[in-house]
Amino acid sequence: MSAVPGRSERLSPNQLAKQEQIVEAARVVLARDGLAGCTVRAIADAGPLTKSAIHYYFADIDVLIDRAMAAHITAFAAGLREVAARYDDPRERLFAVLEEYLSVFAANPNAAFLWFEYWIAAGRAQHPQAIDVMLTSLTELLAELLAPLDVDDPRARARALLSYLLGTVVQQRVRPRPFATLRADIEALCFANYG
Repeated sequence: MSAVPGRSERLSPNQLAKQEQIVEAARVVLARDGLAGCTVRAIADAGPLTKSAIHYYFADIDVLIDRAMAAHITAFAAGLREVAARYDDPRERLFAVLEEYLSVFAANPNAAFLWFEYWIAAGRAQHPQAIDVMLTSLTELLAELLAPLDVDDPRARARALLSYLLGTVVQQRVRPRPFATLRADIEALCFANYG
């Protein structure tokens, strides 16, 4: 995504760095204040650049929010991949990543609210492409983790697993359950033969 159509091709490395500083400030504001609190003023207060600089680099606040949310999901997926890299056994790798996935949201309840709030706003604005990119990124990661486990149709199982995780994030806020209990659900979802 480029901030202003055609503009990113003309930005110098210094200007691109400033643009990334704005995206990082928007990430901070989104994590702290949610979607409604992510205003140009709040972003300027959280970062090193002024409101006018933010408007220069991002004529549309929605594009900036899309970039900041994409940065959130990229960082989240990178963290999950770091966890995966610590395990040689494919089954333990999968469960370590899933436990980390859920623990991130347990430790940062506002993150779940932000994701759902963003997805609702993007859906209402009739631009689900950003949501699709996020979901595809996580589905691909889960499919990669499931593939060496000899499950039938790893991609379909990954989509089902992601749906389970999204629902579990919400349910954990209301009725927390230990991961060992959730693991049994995941085992049934991923490894049961429905053939």
